[in-house]
Amino acid sequence: MSQTVTRPKQSRSRLPFLAVLGPGIVVMLADTEVGSIITASQSGVAWGYRLLLLQFLLMPILYVVQELTVRLGIFTGKGHGELIRDTFGKGWAWLSASGLAVATVGALLSEFSGVAGVGELYGVPRAVTLTLAVVFLLVVAFTGSYRRVERVAIALGLFEFVFFGIAFVSHPDLHAIATQTFQPALGNPGYLYLVAANIGAVIMPWMIFYQQSAVADKKLGPADFKYARWDTAIGAVITQLVMAAVLVATAATIGAHNPNASLNSVGDIAAALTPYLGVTIGKLVFGIGVLGAGLVAAIVASLALAWGLGEVAGYRRSLEDHPLQAKWFYGVYAACLILGAVLVAVVPNLVILNIAVEVMNALLLPLVLGFLIMLGLHALPAHLKLRGWYMGLTIFLSVVTAGLGVYGGLTGAGLF
Repeated sequence: MSQTVTRPKQSRSRLPFLAVLGPGIVVMLADTEVGSIITASQSGVAWGYRLLLLQFLLMPILYVVQELTVRLGIFTGKGHGELIRDTFGKGWAWLSASGLAVATVGALLSEFSGVAGVGELYGVPRAVTLTLAVVFLLVVAFTGSYRRVERVAIALGLFEFVFFGIAFVSHPDLHAIATQTFQPALGNPGYLYLVAANIGAVIMPWMIFYQQSAVADKKLGPADFKYARWDTAIGAVITQLVMAAVLVATAATIGAHNPNASLNSVGDIAAALTPYLGVTIGKLVFGIGVLGAGLVAAIVASLALAWGLGEVAGYRRSLEDHPLQAKWFYGVYAACLILGAVLVAVVPNLVILNIAVEVMNALLLPLVLGFLIMLGLHALPAHLKLRGWYMGLTIFLSVVTAGLGVYGGLTGAGLF
């Protein structure tokens, strides 16, 4: 893969953390995407604060998964798909890439449904909103570099911070939080289905592909590992706090007064919030948060697939390359965005798939985490491979998370 260094060495030596900061923050902000927001909203409405503890339990799990991704990227210099291909062969690499493609299409349906929904809150036709979004995302990638794309993605993702304000002004009942947080309903299939959806909303195949490829594209080396881990840890905390904020806001408002409300779209959530929080917060502020979440996730998911397919197929795949030098890379990125937008434009009711998409991500976890752990055991230098208590912890958390995700998804769907 042809790449160039994207920053001067001097800036790295003076401000090492700021130079490394980026891939972890970006992928975590994208993690709180439209489907995740709708999943957290439905969790709060249907079950109050009973799924709040899960958001915090997923923080260390998310960190462990993405830290291993960072370790693989830094110490092998290869993206996820390339490393699977070189370690286990092309067949396994294509299997992993196929899972990535399915997850990416599902993600883009969620993102563009959310973006279109924000436009519809203000009477903007779906086709107009989607066209503007696709053109903007194409311009960001085609006219920039990795560093510029990263900065734009972070700027968009910061709009998600409005959810903290929404949670605060919703005036949640602290006694109810303290009581319900530790009252799970593990015997209820509907609850288990949302458990699976929340797990799938946190660990997604395209996150792993994106962060490992971004680390390689940014040319991070062993000296950057400590700072890259902090980048990942901070991102893991932020994304789950955002999920918790959305859950708290909807539990304190819609869940307390209309627990049977159906929240399949951005418009549904905004309309349901408005009676309790007012038009400005329920419509404008919530819409801003969703717009930022949808756009940053669309960038990350599309780039993840473009990188992942390139790593398996062998075409040039760097944001440092001119579009004419890496036609397949930019072509896959553009095709993802255009396909997602067109599907949402012609089949508007795809928004109902938001929670189902997250459950699908949970069902893919055995494949995704299985490859990740195997790479951690076989593809790293001897002193950096998974071993000892940390190996046991990583395998344990991965098995429990994947098992609970699959069990919850199948049980909730009535298949188990």
